[in-house]
Amino acid sequence: MNSISSLALDSHAVCNPQRPFSFHRARPIPNVVVCSAKPVAPPPTKLAAVDASAGRIGSLSQVSGVLGCQWGDEGKGKLVDILAQHFEIVARCQGGANAGHTIYNAEGKKFALHLVPSGILNEDTLCVIGNGVVVHLPGLFKEIDGLESSGVSCNGRILISDRAHLLFDFHQLVDGLREAELAKSFIGTTKRGIGPCYSSKVNRNGIRVGDLRHMDTFPQKLDLILSDAALRFKDFNYGPDVLKEEVEKYKRYAERLEPFIADTVHVMNEAIEQKKNILVEGGQATMLDIDFGTYPFVTSSSPSAGGICTGLGIAPRVVGDLIGVVKAYTTRVGSGPFPTEILGSGGDLLRFAGQEFGTTTGRPRRCGWLDIVALKYSCQINGFSSLNLTKLDVLSDLDEIQLGVAYKLVDGTQIKSFPSDLRLLEQLKVEYEVLPGWKSDISSVRNYSELPKAARQYVERIEELVGVPIHYIGVGPGRDALIYK
Repeated sequence: MNSISSLALDSHAVCNPQRPFSFHRARPIPNVVVCSAKPVAPPPTKLAAVDASAGRIGSLSQVSGVLGCQWGDEGKGKLVDILAQHFEIVARCQGGANAGHTIYNAEGKKFALHLVPSGILNEDTLCVIGNGVVVHLPGLFKEIDGLESSGVSCNGRILISDRAHLLFDFHQLVDGLREAELAKSFIGTTKRGIGPCYSSKVNRNGIRVGDLRHMDTFPQKLDLILSDAALRFKDFNYGPDVLKEEVEKYKRYAERLEPFIADTVHVMNEAIEQKKNILVEGGQATMLDIDFGTYPFVTSSSPSAGGICTGLGIAPRVVGDLIGVVKAYTTRVGSGPFPTEILGSGGDLLRFAGQEFGTTTGRPRRCGWLDIVALKYSCQINGFSSLNLTKLDVLSDLDEIQLGVAYKLVDGTQIKSFPSDLRLLEQLKVEYEVLPGWKSDISSVRNYSELPKAARQYVERIEELVGVPIHYIGVGPGRDALIYK
């Protein structure tokens, strides 16, 4: 056992704040090859796993959703990819290319998606990019070209709302200029231009996908928005040549994009009337929500349940099961409060064990223990019917695991819910429960009953504390590395 007994955890801990953070490297399970002259029936455990998956997925509502519970990067794309095989439409409702969803196909090939919905790997699935999404066309075309070159057909399988707003290269430049202005108070954005694009939308001078059908008025609209940026930022260089170059570029983009453009509000509602199954894929997560997240260290859209209706133009009454995706621990990228963060070498160990580096930016993610207070808050806001606990296998080498179960003031008074006050979040103390680790490789387990007792105790304690059942448990990156509970 590789124990790091002297390592202290600085995570605002009340209960055992100096508890050692140690690993035990599990022995790999050898491959076994079975040869037989007769067909080999699937083992009972595999049959049970198949039955469990069919039951869970088959019981989902006509319109279901997959949303992040934490600060993003929970592994939503993998679940969407798996569920998409049973849904006719997969739709994105908010965010932009700041979302980074890593998924693997049946052959184990890795795909990193940013704008295209994760259902694209399932050839019978229609992918919809809704009106609430901001679309960077160069990035979208690059993503489509990459998929096509890997044998994934996108022809006739992607629809983009004519109401979605266009994210231009200058939005990305403005994003960087604004972060530089903020200096030490920077937000830690992906610098993908998401915030500035949503600002243009709210300022009512944004340009929508449908505007590409009217290139006679497009130059005036673009000139207005570029002139506005030049007035705001002294380092933003803009002149007639820049405008001419952009207009010519977007004429070419408009021609290529035309087959993808649709009235997706009509498409979605017609599909609902026709009883087609629809899966909504959230980007980012609830703790980054513009209203409910750790403002101002948030994204610029609504990644919580409310964003589904406003971002797709569908009624609240048609939305059924919502699955919350939560890591078995917590991570976040960029600045902002993180009560259960593990600082120093302990966080580094968890980061490398879980390969916690951003899909979109490559930035190292901050790591910490699972925050039950934040998770309960997320469940309240979204009304999740079930949870997908991901990356449980990453904790397999730990001697013991901590759960952040309560927030307390310095005087010991318990805080009843996740606070909006950033100063309070920085000052509060986290109370932890300590659970035993299981110290064995669980990556090949496909039946819940076959998980080590300590792993099952961890899962069931989370369910007990949060009050929402965990129906899906991730034990590895592959499509098949999922336990249905």
